[in-house]
Amino acid sequence: MTDPRIAVKKLTFSDSSEINCGHDDIVVFVGPNNSGKSEALRNILAKAQNQTSSGVVITAVDFDRQGSADDLTNWLNRTCRQHEPSPGIFMHQGFGNSIRDDVARSHWTRPNLQDLAKFFLYHVTTEARLQAANPAQSIALAHEPLTHPIHRLQADDSLEEKISDFFARAFEEDLIVHRNAGRTVPLYVGKRPVPPQGKDRISIEYIREVEKLTELQRQGDGMRSFVGTLLNTLAVDHKVLLLDEPEAFLHPPQARLLGKVLAENTPAGRQLFIATHSGDFLRGILDTGSTRIRVVRIRRDGRVNYPYELDSSGVRSIWDDSLLRHSNILDGLFHERVIVCESDSDCRFYSAMIESRPKPGSRTPDILFTHCGGKHRISKVIQALTKLGVPTSTIVDFDILADKSVLEGIVNALGKSFSPLQPDWKLTHDAISAKKPELDVDDLKREIEKCIAPVGSGAVPDSVIKDLRKTIRRTSPWALAKGLGLPFVPSGAAFNSCENLLKELKNIGLFVVPVGELECFCKPVDSHGPAWVSTVLESRDLESDTHLSEARDFVDQMLGN
Repeated sequence: MTDPRIAVKKLTFSDSSEINCGHDDIVVFVGPNNSGKSEALRNILAKAQNQTSSGVVITAVDFDRQGSADDLTNWLNRTCRQHEPSPGIFMHQGFGNSIRDDVARSHWTRPNLQDLAKFFLYHVTTEARLQAANPAQSIALAHEPLTHPIHRLQADDSLEEKISDFFARAFEEDLIVHRNAGRTVPLYVGKRPVPPQGKDRISIEYIREVEKLTELQRQGDGMRSFVGTLLNTLAVDHKVLLLDEPEAFLHPPQARLLGKVLAENTPAGRQLFIATHSGDFLRGILDTGSTRIRVVRIRRDGRVNYPYELDSSGVRSIWDDSLLRHSNILDGLFHERVIVCESDSDCRFYSAMIESRPKPGSRTPDILFTHCGGKHRISKVIQALTKLGVPTSTIVDFDILADKSVLEGIVNALGKSFSPLQPDWKLTHDAISAKKPELDVDDLKREIEKCIAPVGSGAVPDSVIKDLRKTIRRTSPWALAKGLGLPFVPSGAAFNSCENLLKELKNIGLFVVPVGELECFCKPVDSHGPAWVSTVLESRDLESDTHLSEARDFVDQMLGN
């Protein structure tokens, strides 16, 4: 005897691109707000019911259907409650659905499954998750079909123990099935009672201890949604599950745990299509390293939705990088644009500058600023994001022009060739490198002695360390260039080449700080890094301070204003 099954074989998006799906796939839809993630789930279910239904995001779905009409009837008889409302009319009821046997058999042989679709595909909405945590109607477990997920827990101690363990990891409480509550089977939350010696779980002594706890249905939405997601994933017969924002109501650690639990425990042969807005939930899924995972970012442009897929091997190549795994970089999948900076200080400053420059009648740009701890990792971050169709650009200090290999790597990651830029870069680089540094070795020794002369024994004061750094910078023309930017470039052909180079780099999304580095945007503030940013943000008017005019112009260029 073969159980009938349905699986999604191919999805066609509104841009006409196609994604093939395997029977075990866990497909995670990500993207910015209003990109079409949740709508994609609705389209899949609608297409199963009626292939001619209009799809906004997914315009066509090919299904793989296995089993005969007799297999279908046998399966429905085993898994659903049967009744005969009138002579010769047999109904199947289960998991909130109802269908006549003759209608079910007819639909099984046709392209459109109509009401039969909901026996195989389940759209797990927020409301469905919360409802699943409510008490189920009590049944005779030994004789009646298990038509509610809680019936499965009631009948299977190991399943109850597994879901309770997941619940305890999230909320530090046990989840207990009340097996003798009368007409319903509620779930309780708290420390699991131990039956007294010689008693069992249906003894009155044990029941009284259980009922001292709190019913799950009286708990907050976070607990109920978490349990509802697990019940509808691990304790149902549906072959295709459509999970919409399973992270709703959960704190970040709980969302990450839920993602990991679903990726590790969804039964083989069951497809999951998940729409999520949570980087934490996505990280939990990726933590498992499961080969079932496929990440699809949806980008919307007008009425057209474009999918960008990262398959399991692509996911692993990114997730093996500790930088990507432990940073906020993957949050860029949920934004319209990402700007990669060299440091967290840069991110804070530019983000604040953009927020200070709203245009009347327009919304705040949906931009994520992220950093990668220096120039050498920028190209890898850009490559990871662009594979999933995330528009990405970067901001770097002026001294990026000193290192051809790093600059070329970023240019290539942005999808461009460095060859057309080579002549302007070389003229600029050679002209700056040829400039005589302010200090030679002997000068440096004398300046260092002056800096440390006032210092006695013990730790070196921060003020002296700052002076030493300034002194060392005077030994390299590129260090001086970083402190001055474009004005440091010799006039004439080199200056013209540098201006042209910066313009071409800007056109591909690589913004070189024209004044040298971040701190040069407001030189009256004499500090560096986080201290400089904190001082500027706390003491300066970002909208009108004259010392920040170049910074405002630079940000406007990034925004395309």
